[in-house]
Amino acid sequence: MALRKRLLLAGGLLLSVIVFSMAGYRILGGDSVGFLQALYMAVITLAGVGYAEVVDTSHNPALRVFNIGVVLIGVAITVYVFSVIAAFLVEVETTNPFWRRTMQKRINQTRDHYIVCGLGDTGRHAVHELHKTGTPHVVIELVEENVKRAQELYPEIFANLLYVIGDATEEELLEKAGVERAKGIIATLPLDKDNLVITVVAHQRFPKMRIVARSADEKFSDRMLRAGAQSTVSPSRIGGLRLASEVIRPHVVGFLDLMLREQSQTLRVEQIDIAGPPWAGLPLSRLNLHNSYNLLVLAAKSADTPKLWVNPPDSLVVRPGTAIIVMGDVKDVQRARQEAAGASAASAS
Repeated sequence: MALRKRLLLAGGLLLSVIVFSMAGYRILGGDSVGFLQALYMAVITLAGVGYAEVVDTSHNPALRVFNIGVVLIGVAITVYVFSVIAAFLVEVETTNPFWRRTMQKRINQTRDHYIVCGLGDTGRHAVHELHKTGTPHVVIELVEENVKRAQELYPEIFANLLYVIGDATEEELLEKAGVERAKGIIATLPLDKDNLVITVVAHQRFPKMRIVARSADEKFSDRMLRAGAQSTVSPSRIGGLRLASEVIRPHVVGFLDLMLREQSQTLRVEQIDIAGPPWAGLPLSRLNLHNSYNLLVLAAKSADTPKLWVNPPDSLVVRPGTAIIVMGDVKDVQRARQEAAGASAASAS
């Protein structure tokens, strides 16, 4: 801010010396010196370009003495102005370089994305999954070195990462990440209290936004849920369940690992939301998700009931707001989602 004040001061001084010089040339030069001549004389004198004088000072000692003063004072002010401008440009490029401005433009164009707050161990895995499933996302990370390290270790995932550097608990950073256009927030900061702050700030502005927060302490988990988070995840609890599953059902865990690590295709358990016709009002047999999209229907959930219908029959009629839980390649899931969304958009228009 101090540098910007210096820039304004330098601009004011430069403008003042130009106006003063023009007035002196016109007064001392007589009626033969017009406005444009005075302006041109002031500019070439202050710039020191060495052009021929357009206002003749050879026969006017007073005007020549005045011109000497303009040269001494004006050139000094001009040098000061250019030095301040150079310092200002360096500051702008250091704090907000070109590539960061370009990235911010890309973030501003992103819609229906998820914001990941924190790129630590938990956040990195969350970003990995979002990348694998083709889900748009933006990361907010306090330490830029963490982003650089992730890009070096996993270039195929983080090379084109959209991110904002700063404190994710500040509303300004959430706005830079496009929170008003986002579908949800994943709060993965190391401290539970910080994730609680993110939950409160986001829920107050966007009550319908889906918020999922990392919580190591069950006490904070309850607070986050009351503050507006739809779900909380405890890494230690998930780790314990995984350890027990490895002992009790090793083949199931092996199948899930194979599904997550498969390179030729990205198999996931996903949900397809039914918004309206032509899918709404039809039984599952008519949707024919298995033959048309190579998707396996696992469950269904209606919007008006918390009950999850596992292995639903083909005769189940889906309604607007119904979520169909399927397993299959994410490309097939996206194809089904696009057809459902496209059909709804066409019927709405």
